[in-house]
Amino acid sequence: MEVIYDIKDWKEGGVVATIGFFDGVHPGHRFLLQEMRNLAKERNLPSAVITFPEHPRVVLHSDYQPKLLNSFDEKLDLLSKTGIDYIIVMNFTPELAALTAREFIMDILSCRWCVKTLLIGYDHRFGHQRAEGFEQYVIYGEECGMEVIKASSYSDKGMAVSSSTVRRLIENGDVATASHLLGYNYRLEGHVVGGYQVGRLIGFPTANIAVDEKFKVIPRSGSYAVWIVVSSKRYKGMLYIGSRPTIGYDDSLSIEVNIFDFSENIYDESIMVEFVEFIREDVKFDSLDELKEQMEADQLCAKRIIDNAQ
Repeated sequence: MEVIYDIKDWKEGGVVATIGFFDGVHPGHRFLLQEMRNLAKERNLPSAVITFPEHPRVVLHSDYQPKLLNSFDEKLDLLSKTGIDYIIVMNFTPELAALTAREFIMDILSCRWCVKTLLIGYDHRFGHQRAEGFEQYVIYGEECGMEVIKASSYSDKGMAVSSSTVRRLIENGDVATASHLLGYNYRLEGHVVGGYQVGRLIGFPTANIAVDEKFKVIPRSGSYAVWIVVSSKRYKGMLYIGSRPTIGYDDSLSIEVNIFDFSENIYDESIMVEFVEFIREDVKFDSLDELKEQMEADQLCAKRIIDNAQ
């Protein structure tokens, strides 16, 4: 797979493509991409996903704060595993947003990127104010020799899979169901930063995480069983999200992870956490001894959850 950022690097004279933001790259997206790959094989053309590095609404509304399931790098990584030939990264600009659907199909997709077959998600719309739909896209495609096809819909055992559904589950702490719908464990990526080191005093040293993607969806406050990846090695652990009410330093949100059977210094290093299951609510304890006792119980619970999930 090749990622194309600049039209100067585009050498293909024809391609089967689909377009979208693809946040989460969930099974519904992967179903669409498999359908596109099948079309590309039938037409003996390469396949391409056209996507954007930033959420389009951020460009149109500067105060809009999206809730993202993936950072852009995570999305590229997930898309790269789907077997497509190209990812075309298109900057979403006010000028692009102002184009009508006809202008976008003819000037951008056909003339610039040589799209010969366009697969449209069953509920996807584009063009200025998204005023037109699939029937119009077909007409505009015919004008420039482009075949426009509506994709099949997808559902998981009768439940429609959508990025918004997954976001709500994560925000409610139901990371297990969210991960099931995604087809992979929901994850946070960031860097280890300094903390108050209270966990070390009670025998549970934690790595405090500054998440790299500022718009990433953060699960609800509480404790979770997680996998942790540091320096390409995978460890079991438990993660806490909350304002540390027992410690009482401030009301800021803390994300910190206790890595089982691990004692290395990893300050400033990259870290990735995969959520397995919610353990318990965030609670204020009367003493550090009570907190320590609860963390011992959390550790046993986390190990059992992870072992059963393997």
